[in-house]
Amino acid sequence: MTTSGSQLVSKIPLYPSVEIVTTLAPADLYDLCDAADAAIEAGGGFGWLKPPAREMMEKYWRGVLVVPERHLLVARIDGMLCGSIQLVEPSRYNEAQACTANLMACFVAPWARGQGTARKLMATAEKLAAGMGYKVLHLDIRETQTAAINICESMEYKRWGTSPTYAMVDNRFIAGHFYTKTLRSPFVQKKAHND
Repeated sequence: MTTSGSQLVSKIPLYPSVEIVTTLAPADLYDLCDAADAAIEAGGGFGWLKPPAREMMEKYWRGVLVVPERHLLVARIDGMLCGSIQLVEPSRYNEAQACTANLMACFVAPWARGQGTARKLMATAEKLAAGMGYKVLHLDIRETQTAAINICESMEYKRWGTSPTYAMVDNRFIAGHFYTKTLRSPFVQKKAHND
């Protein structure tokens, strides 16, 4: 029995790539909106419960790009944008927390899940934050996002608290978990142990 080319192609794993963007070409904006809509419909909509009108979604992404403290990282699989995460720097007037940045609005389209996309987005955001001099990252997740919770905890984020009234979905409160991670500078080499 032989295997057809299409059967072989369907078995080849897809590998995500991640990039930091400061502009979005029209095709990329379209893909990002589609991916966000799909993630929202699948219950992982980084705050939205149902997809907004396309015009509103496009304005949202354009707005992210003009905020100086926000850095948009996007994931691609086979050239198509399929997810994103935002690294948000603290206000320049917040001296006490100047060492801390936040990860926000992370999502991956359902068709791109299971390929390591979310993990790669988060790892790239961590490297960016460490390279910018941040020592700590914070993030928060609804308790219903079990896959995201598992990824964060496997990447050594420590849960430090839970709010029982974090979000409201279908007229009932949903808890949310708060996480922190201390970063190691990517430019500092580990000390060798002399045993």
